Amino acid sequence: MLFRSKDSDYFVLGNAAYALGKIGSENTIIKLTKKLQNDSFVKQGLSEIITAIQTIQQRLQYYKPTPKIPMSKSLSHNYALLIGVGDCKYPDWSLPVTVKDIQAIKSFLTNPDFCSYIDDENHLRLLCNEQATKQNILNNINWLQEQAKNDPEATILVYYSGHGWLDKSTQNYYLIPHDTSPIKLQKTALPATDFNNALQEISAQKLLVIIDSCHAQGMATAKETDQLDLPENFSQTALPKNLIEDLKKGTGRAVFTSSTGYQLSWIRSDQTMSIYTYHLLEALQGGDNKPGDKYVTLSNLMHHVGKTVPQSAQQQGVEQTPIFDLSQTEDFPVALLRGGKGLPEGGWEKTQPEAQENIRNAITVQQGNAAGGEVKNQVFIDKIEGGGGITFS
Repeated sequence: MLFRSKDSDYFVLGNAAYALGKIGSENTIIKLTKKLQNDSFVKQGLSEIITAIQTIQQRLQYYKPTPKIPMSKSLSHNYALLIGVGDCKYPDWSLPVTVKDIQAIKSFLTNPDFCSYIDDENHLRLLCNEQATKQNILNNINWLQEQAKNDPEATILVYYSGHGWLDKSTQNYYLIPHDTSPIKLQKTALPATDFNNALQEISAQKLLVIIDSCHAQGMATAKETDQLDLPENFSQTALPKNLIEDLKKGTGRAVFTSSTGYQLSWIRSDQTMSIYTYHLLEALQGGDNKPGDKYVTLSNLMHHVGKTVPQSAQQQGVEQTPIFDLSQTEDFPVALLRGGKGLPEGGWEKTQPEAQENIRNAITVQQGNAAGGEVKNQVFIDKIEGGGGITFS
């Protein structure tokens, strides 16, 4: 027992009281106050500590710890819109890896052994290739607006993978949907301001927007890169800072971008998916979690992706630094971890080989479906025990 009435040294008593106060338990503070008031010797020498304890008690009346957000195995309040601009009407702008990215993300989000999103049109929608038109993108953001309006507990994820270009003559930024025309680019592309304004109308208190743009030069390895033939006055760049600031206005909003400034979003050297997507899939499997964690939060995604993406890019001789911008918001869950089973003892170090094998299997299934003329949204996972996973460089 830290506090003993036989201690006559004021410094011992003072330190004991201070330590108990630091513990912060209201029950501890009540017992300590009672002890101080009943012991005449202590009361003489420690009146100032009584005053301090009473102050702490008063503050406790107004202090409410952040509640733990319950996560069920049925994520009925989670909604996602995944956009991958792969094939473009103007073939030179096509980005086939973007479709692989969002197919893989959808596979993990909807898998009951991983993120456990509900796989139906009321909860998750995917737009790729000819579906990823300017109007379809805006229509489906309107769908998210309705979902959030009807569900006050909604958590919403919007993921865009494709080109992002800046008109240097006007400083207007554009996302490049499937139906963008090089002749009338300003009219057929999607202005980032329109994209932002539509997202601002989503009333959800938990909204994560991920922009993995500027893929063009990353389509090949660094040494083999050819400059993309952009329209006059246009340059490829990440989402500008002022647009990110507009997008994160409000509460409960987070904006992740895959790179900063004029950096590029690079494809992995094995050409299977972007570096950013690969490490995001790791994070969704517990890359930054601790043993016992049951869900993946914003901070888990930020810490893992923010550390691993620059490392992988450096291994390829390039630079890529993800950016994370948050409004005044508490950390919130984005997905279940391992279907709600959580991270086992041994943590990420033990499960990393299995997680990497899961990603490899997802890629293999997608490649097989594509070769057969059909792209499916389901991933088949062969669980492995212990090691034996494949690490991609």
